[in-house]
Amino acid sequence: MADMDLALTKLVRPRDASSLVIVDATGAEPRILMGRRHAKMKFIPDAFVFPGGKLDAGDMLARPATTLESIEHFGTEAKAQGLAMAAVRETFEETGLLLTRKGDVGGDGGTGWEPFRTSGIAPDLGALKGLARAITPRQSPIRFHARFFMTSAEKLTGTLKGSGELEELDWYPLSAALRLPVIDVTEFVLREVGGIFSGGIRRAQVPLYSYRNNKPLVRG
Repeated sequence: MADMDLALTKLVRPRDASSLVIVDATGAEPRILMGRRHAKMKFIPDAFVFPGGKLDAGDMLARPATTLESIEHFGTEAKAQGLAMAAVRETFEETGLLLTRKGDVGGDGGTGWEPFRTSGIAPDLGALKGLARAITPRQSPIRFHARFFMTSAEKLTGTLKGSGELEELDWYPLSAALRLPVIDVTEFVLREVGGIFSGGIRRAQVPLYSYRNNKPLVRG
């Protein structure tokens, strides 16, 4: 039975998801916006994460105000744009902050885009940079193929206010963020941010954090 359960677990297909890593670099040390997932969540409860969530069908239909720069390994051009749109939408829902300009998201994105539609604003995808991607281990019963986008805090507007999904939502200095209860993927992304702002990372492509034989593997 245990072998059968493991085999079934390996058949779980990763769901597309995206996160927005927002960096305030105005001080001596970069600060990152993060919050704690509440204890009742099925996926990584109590862990600190960046704002984000799964890709919804409407994210592929809503229109941005500016064009996303070409991001290799994030999927097709349409998929990469949809993931970027999801990161902006989820960030607004979880933090109250907007990465937008005047624009029209259109009428096909569904109710998740209604606040943008009624305000005459649309995501400013030109302010995003591809940072990393990660795939949950095969044995996990809940799996994601997550893409991490990065932007500057100065690009966002609005008042920081949690929706209840993320607790202890705040700007954490990078050194403090690395001491928070985070999963290995989040730690990897934080270290990527640290390397970029210290001038130590010069990757040829967006790195992929995955697993082989249950051990972390970084490509790129």
